[in-house]
Amino acid sequence: MTDSQDTGTAASAAEAPAEAPTDAPAAAVATAPDGAPAAGNPVAPTPAGARTAAEVVTPEIAARLSRGVVGSGRTANHTPFTGEKLADLPESTPEDVATAFERARAAQERWAKVPVKQRAAVLLRFHDLVLRRQAEVLDLIQLETGKARLHAHEELQAVAVTARHYGRKAHAYLRPKARTGVVPTLTKVTELRQPRGVVGQIAPWNYPFELSVGDALPAFVAGNAVVMKPDTETALTALWAREQLIEAGLPEDVWQVVIGEGPVVGPAVVAHADYVSFTGSTRTGREVAQGAAARLVGVSLELGGKNAMLVLQDADVEKAAAGAVRGCFASAGQLCISIERLYVHESIADDFLQRFAARTKAMRLGNALAYGADMGSLVGERQLETVTRHVEEAVAKGAELVAGGRPRPDIGPLFYEPTILDGVQAPMAVCGEETFGPVVSIYRFRDEDEAVALANATPYGLNSSVWTKDGRRGRAVAARLRTGTVNVNESYAAGYASVQAPMGGMGDSGLGRRHGSEGILKYTEAQTVAHQRLMPLAPSFGMTDEKYAQFMSRSLRAMKAFRLR
Repeated sequence: MTDSQDTGTAASAAEAPAEAPTDAPAAAVATAPDGAPAAGNPVAPTPAGARTAAEVVTPEIAARLSRGVVGSGRTANHTPFTGEKLADLPESTPEDVATAFERARAAQERWAKVPVKQRAAVLLRFHDLVLRRQAEVLDLIQLETGKARLHAHEELQAVAVTARHYGRKAHAYLRPKARTGVVPTLTKVTELRQPRGVVGQIAPWNYPFELSVGDALPAFVAGNAVVMKPDTETALTALWAREQLIEAGLPEDVWQVVIGEGPVVGPAVVAHADYVSFTGSTRTGREVAQGAAARLVGVSLELGGKNAMLVLQDADVEKAAAGAVRGCFASAGQLCISIERLYVHESIADDFLQRFAARTKAMRLGNALAYGADMGSLVGERQLETVTRHVEEAVAKGAELVAGGRPRPDIGPLFYEPTILDGVQAPMAVCGEETFGPVVSIYRFRDEDEAVALANATPYGLNSSVWTKDGRRGRAVAARLRTGTVNVNESYAAGYASVQAPMGGMGDSGLGRRHGSEGILKYTEAQTVAHQRLMPLAPSFGMTDEKYAQFMSRSLRAMKAFRLR
């Protein structure tokens, strides 16, 4: 994730992007008499009966959802579709954060005593509530992020899968496990998993449902409380999730929410937490890690990416082009695991680019709270500035604009067409910097070794994609890529949604993993209980030191002979 609208300790803390070069061409848009572009991506029609922001977020609904926020001030959030205010919200101070942690600690002690199966049952009831009331949360996600409804539904799917998985598997992950003692039969060893206490979670704006409650669910079922700081602009979605989880049986004080500016509230969360979960930019992630390290508390970080997709010589070109559209433009490219670099074998590059460009130019843009649009809006002015700067600088330095490359104010103030660039090379900013928008660069390669080297030539290592008709070949190439997840013949969804397997980044893309055993055990402390029986691990029964040493030496040889581990 870029620093733009970062929810961490620094900002909104990020400085404004550098101005585009003075010789860069402006993104001029030829318009028809009605003000719409004469050419460009079509606009999805608004279906009859589609709800409006005022109908979805009434003052009464905003007040109800925000009752759980510990905040003594006032702030507001806005919808990217129009820039208009959505809701007035409480704003938290560092003192409010301290209060939230006090409440959470008291509640966590009681929550940790609830049997794991009962805690897991809360997640399964929450799963059902989310699916039953999905229209409510889809409206909120769209209004707060500007994304298309199908992309909002991807968030809902991810949360439901996570709730089901940990609702079914938490007991197995957390149950006491017998371990071999130093002397079998004499030493009985059990590994226990204790909750860490109160988890401090800093959640981003781009996936406000999945990256808030989706990351909190394993912490809750492991017996922790959570103090969460969502991004202010997307706080209603997280608060809706909290309301449903409380109805499902989570004690209200176990999930505390604080809202405010990253540089103010973020450090306060880190300063009180027993463990920190952060999703955001690499720069802010380093600050969070330093704050946690100073207090000797654990941290998990899912950070930025410059993700690559490799289209091998034997790939199905049509399927790869369709997969590239999904991988590059989901949520308008504002997805940490989306594709920004496309490496295509030179023998099929022209055919692939033609098909990919045709699909991209046909994408429907829209702002209705309904299905039908293929892509929505960017989330804020700073994202639009970054996208515009990257595209205009690349074109000014010789890159070719294959598709898109311009804003669409006729639809909304932050809309930008899905964009394909060819001929990108260093030192163009779009070549190495994370854009975090609907922009992808095409590169050609001669052989697999070159493709792997190019894909790995980045400090990031979050996600990658390989396309080929030969599954064994694809998996072999995947194993050479330095990313936490690799998808073969899919862009990102297969790896992310397979929640029994870990998901996270290498290099500058982060520390730790979500999903699977690692995704829940990170919220626990391992405790070893060793019960020594019959005789101590010391001279006894009249043994001299020498006799005891001889006895233990024989025992160690015997244990090796019996292949004990």
